[in-house]
Amino acid sequence: MDAGPIQERLKELYHLVRQCQEERNRSEHNLTNIAKTHERMQHEQKLSPYYKAKLRGLYNTALQDAVSEEELLRKALDKINEVRTIRSERRIQAKNAGKASDRPKETIRRGALMKMLQHDALTLPLWIGKLGEKPPALCGAVAADGVYISKVGDMVAALVKGLDGDENWILAEVVQYNHGTNK
Repeated sequence: MDAGPIQERLKELYHLVRQCQEERNRSEHNLTNIAKTHERMQHEQKLSPYYKAKLRGLYNTALQDAVSEEELLRKALDKINEVRTIRSERRIQAKNAGKASDRPKETIRRGALMKMLQHDALTLPLWIGKLGEKPPALCGAVAADGVYISKVGDMVAALVKGLDGDENWILAEVVQYNHGTNK
């Protein structure tokens, strides 16, 4: 397997994180100036037009700094999601390649399954909306529309019926979709 696409995205992620830290260091100076200006105003115990104008400018600059830092963080989250997607696709390809052979299905112990579940829970993609933006379908408690079809590799809650008639909800990964049964 070629590690090139993942390494390339990890390098881009590294640069984005460095840019974010540089942006944060630049904005720290402005935040310090805001705090000092507030201290001076408290000593004088009045809000003069000078301090009002100065604070307005400092707050506008701080807001611009926060917006640019947010953009860098969103780009970094996108890169993390790209790496996760590539790794998931490779894992599915490897799993499908293993199914082609006549080997018996691998049994995984409960502890190993719990560790895999914990890892998947920690690396789920994170959606962070902008002000006023509505969350997408299947984010939190937002239901999907009736024609939505899960993609291969998606993690889903599935209702499984046992041989004895018991029903249990499990966390499962979509491996295929059958258009005939809509399942």
